Amino acid sequence: MTETQTLVLDAPTGKTGPDAREVLRAVLRAPIQARTWKQLVYVFTVFVIGMLAVCYLFFGFGGGLYASIFLIGIPILALVLLGARLWAKVYRALARDLLDAQVDAPPPYVSQPGFFGFLKSAFTDRASWRAVLFLFAQAVLGVGGGYLVLIVVAVSVFTAFSPIPWVLFNPTNIDDNGVEHHSLAQFGSFYIDTWPRVLLMSAVGIICCFALPWLLRAVCWVHGLLTIALLSATARDRQLVELRASRRAAVEDSAATLRRVERDLHDGTQARLVTIAMALGRAEERISHGGDARDLIADAYADAKEALTELRELVRGIHPPALELGLEPALETLASRCAVPVELRVQLPQRPNPAIEAIAYFSVAELLTNVVKHANATSAWVSVVPTDAHTIAVSVRDNGIGGVLQPVDGEHVAGSGLSGLAARARAVDGTLTVQSPTGGPTVVTILLPTAGPR
Repeated sequence: MTETQTLVLDAPTGKTGPDAREVLRAVLRAPIQARTWKQLVYVFTVFVIGMLAVCYLFFGFGGGLYASIFLIGIPILALVLLGARLWAKVYRALARDLLDAQVDAPPPYVSQPGFFGFLKSAFTDRASWRAVLFLFAQAVLGVGGGYLVLIVVAVSVFTAFSPIPWVLFNPTNIDDNGVEHHSLAQFGSFYIDTWPRVLLMSAVGIICCFALPWLLRAVCWVHGLLTIALLSATARDRQLVELRASRRAAVEDSAATLRRVERDLHDGTQARLVTIAMALGRAEERISHGGDARDLIADAYADAKEALTELRELVRGIHPPALELGLEPALETLASRCAVPVELRVQLPQRPNPAIEAIAYFSVAELLTNVVKHANATSAWVSVVPTDAHTIAVSVRDNGIGGVLQPVDGEHVAGSGLSGLAARARAVDGTLTVQSPTGGPTVVTILLPTAGPR
């Protein structure tokens, strides 16, 4: 019984008290916070430009529809529709600067060639239609709602400071009986004509001023939701951007691979084959004169063996033969060749798509090369395990110095570095994440779909 009483007594003093003080502090500070003033500026700004947007919609669409009788209105409507993108850009900037909302812009407008291609692109541009819908919504929320909020703000502030004009300007009201009242306001037959009543009215205004920030927060919260819903990039837009970036990265990677193969063939194998041909030519000439050409033939034979070795290495760089047996044997071969001891763990219930196996193999090869060159590590761990029925996680961990940065989307150098690996993973709807605090350890995880991109 004593323990229960102690808990009940401690609750108000240990928990409820500080919470109540924090709430009171938040209420008292709200009117002077920068956030409140930025939201007030936002409401006033969208009220003003909302009226301009209403005029834009009325005259633009109205004039375009009227002029469409003469066909010239059709391109006018297309231009008005695309102009909504500029309004959307303004509203996104306001939301970013005044509401601290991060709104990703949709993909830029791309017009098809020709006049009719332009019309088709304009009238099928989803971002423009969403922007037009947003402008119609702003006619209600931005203009109508903003007007009401600004009226409430003006009335609350005037009421809070009402004693000042009551004293300075000596306002008077005359009732039905002809009696004059030194009154700033009246409610029916109730006149605010004495100091207690004036101070009471001012107190009500002050309370309303402390409540105004929460009204602004609620209104701006609705504005933020509407902006994100209609002016931000959709999941389809983001996927389209990622697909374009992945396609560009794949093309760059293929071009880099082709240049590397061409360079290796030209500088290595081709030069060695020329040497073999010249040695055999000299040997043929020496034999025709009755000389001994065994040394030249031996040199040509040695060069031929080295050329075959170079060709095997070149082919292994394009598609490792070990992958024909599966990802696990290929990674075992890769781990055995690494200069740093590697502990390998592969657990695959079913074999992934060959393209996924190649990406996993080359990613592990690149990461192990980074470990040897840059990490100052003494051990590395490689694991390939399923995360669900359709995804595998390829992880490379080392005990090195750490400090590796997460690659940024879009910063890709074809065929090199973590950015190249991230782009290669995104090309098949995969992801790459890096955890590398200063001092280590570094863990790079690549999630890949087992069946390839969808």
